[in-house]
Amino acid sequence: MANILLVEDEDRLRKVLKLYLEKEGFKVDEASDGEEAVDKFSKDFHSIVVLDVMLPKRDGWSTLRQIRKISEVPVIMLTARGEEEDKIFGFELGVDDYVVKPASPREIVARVKAILKRVSKNSDAMQENFIIDKAAREVFIMGERVDLTPKEFDLLIYLYERPKTALSREQILNGVWGYDYYGDLRTVDTHVKNLREKLGEYRDYIETVRGVGYKFEVKK
Repeated sequence: MANILLVEDEDRLRKVLKLYLEKEGFKVDEASDGEEAVDKFSKDFHSIVVLDVMLPKRDGWSTLRQIRKISEVPVIMLTARGEEEDKIFGFELGVDDYVVKPASPREIVARVKAILKRVSKNSDAMQENFIIDKAAREVFIMGERVDLTPKEFDLLIYLYERPKTALSREQILNGVWGYDYYGDLRTVDTHVKNLREKLGEYRDYIETVRGVGYKFEVKK
């Protein structure tokens, strides 16, 4: 289930959009200002962000810049202005789509689904020599099965399902080992080291993000 961060300061519009998105089976996190959006984004993984430009505390452009420092998650901007220069500015900052308000909730939902479908195709387009079978909990490289421990596989999946997203060691520890795990952050580094060794020539898919943690990115 895709988790959507919906950032809109107009309460009525936000509630209506949330209702339409949830009817399509999405999980929706709400934020009514830029600071709340950045805080929620940093604490949880989101598949896509629907972001209004005119926000209190921190506007949409500033919020987008902060998101782009740690993630390349798809972003749809909502704005009451449709000038060409505004759109170009948004695309230069890394916007994936641009919706001028007023727009129908059905159109916004359709754009969300279209982007997520495209992202899913890109994620599934792993090189044929590197295959992850989530159902069987197996990984194959060059047709050979890789012998991963259960926790190494869980770690790989956690990173793989959050592509191009810088994840802190705390996030990884909580996501893979659980909030009630009492080990320290070195557990993450040890498992990443072991996982990289087993991935061989694909070890660079797990990238170290200096000062943060790790991210998963398919190398072309």
